[in-house]
Amino acid sequence: MPDDSPNSWEARADASSFYGFTDLPTVHDRGTIVLTHGKGPYVYDIAGREYLDANSGLWNMVAGFDHPGLIRAAQDQYARFPGYHAFFGRMSDQTVMLSEKLVEVSPFDRAKVFYTNSGSEANDTMVKMLWFLSRAEGKPERRKILTRENGYHGVTVVSASMTGKPYNSVFGLPLDGFIHLSCPHYWRFGKEGESEAQFTARMAQELEDTIHREGPDTIAGFFAEPVMGAGGVIPPSAGYFQAIQPVLRKYGIPLIADEVITGFGRTGNTWGCETYDFMPDAIISSKNLTAGFFPMGAVILGPDLADRLQSAAEEIEEFPHGFTASGHPVGCAIALKAIDVVMNEGLAENVRTLTPLFEEGMARLAENPNIGEWRGKGLMGALEAVADKETKRPFDGSLSVSERIANACTDQGLICRPLGQAVVLCPPFIFTPAHMDEMFGKLEKALNGVFAEVA
Repeated sequence: MPDDSPNSWEARADASSFYGFTDLPTVHDRGTIVLTHGKGPYVYDIAGREYLDANSGLWNMVAGFDHPGLIRAAQDQYARFPGYHAFFGRMSDQTVMLSEKLVEVSPFDRAKVFYTNSGSEANDTMVKMLWFLSRAEGKPERRKILTRENGYHGVTVVSASMTGKPYNSVFGLPLDGFIHLSCPHYWRFGKEGESEAQFTARMAQELEDTIHREGPDTIAGFFAEPVMGAGGVIPPSAGYFQAIQPVLRKYGIPLIADEVITGFGRTGNTWGCETYDFMPDAIISSKNLTAGFFPMGAVILGPDLADRLQSAAEEIEEFPHGFTASGHPVGCAIALKAIDVVMNEGLAENVRTLTPLFEEGMARLAENPNIGEWRGKGLMGALEAVADKETKRPFDGSLSVSERIANACTDQGLICRPLGQAVVLCPPFIFTPAHMDEMFGKLEKALNGVFAEVA
């Protein structure tokens, strides 16, 4: 039970905080975990309890919670030039250098970068760019946005409309013109007797049928995560992007890769689009961009969109959009260091080294009769809980099975994330084999305990 005395941290948090994306029954029963600091992949609460954070904060603290180089980059830049914007033809030197670095490490031969404060804002910005471009090119009816069910693209009104999750209905979303195609999760949505190749072909045919139904000249863009993250770590079916991209090209519809979670190493390559071998028209980046040490997002425009948007903006002398902290010099300095840390200090290599151990541990836990499948790519994975493995029947929602598993893990000093009926793991890139053993050992104990109660 939480400490509900008036001066307890739990009571103070509850009295003053309005929670987002938080299971309120858990807070009521267990209280808020108030954290004070972190060391490596561990975080510590006000009572000194230690937790191995197998969720990397929120996918993003990939270098751990106390990386000295990232801390020093922030301190040095705050001392040198603590803040500025990127409006009116003025920006910091750090902003220029980060843009050059992002173009360099992008899959594009040339590109342009626009900064935001989050992945949500970056997706929102990309939609406005597409709408701006449509009107500038004499096609103002080209406004519809295609995404997928279970896709997650953010929480602004526009990016929430893109997000194919039913909880957004409580806001009266999505807005008109945001169309959610089927989720490309073969294990869950493949028809009886349908091969994975047939399933992929069906996804591509659905896309083309939707384009015909809506009208090709009404669709501004298609947004897709290489691996669906907050939808439950759902990799696409085999050959998915190779099947849909020709359809999009046929009708001149840009493909935007939402790499907020997958970018900078999570799937084993710098970009998820490299892992799945497709070339997008633009990339949305955030999270690992600063290793979680600063709120920042970026739109990386490939050459075609960059040229067309530049021409459209020059026609009216500006692109009338931006944020006060766009291209913040401290954030850019941190991002430059974070990219260096991931790509040149062994973290990206460590992801590739640990991936076989991660897959082995996930496969072992998936032998449990109440785990329907394990899925993932690189250092992101999910275990799907089921009441019946053969039929894939989920547990009754009232049992809150994934939440119970996550709470049981917390009791043992392990942080993981419940998503639907799945438990999601996305460990920091600084994990060691010993951390892997600790994570899987604690998770296995939690799974066995909860399934003994509900199965």
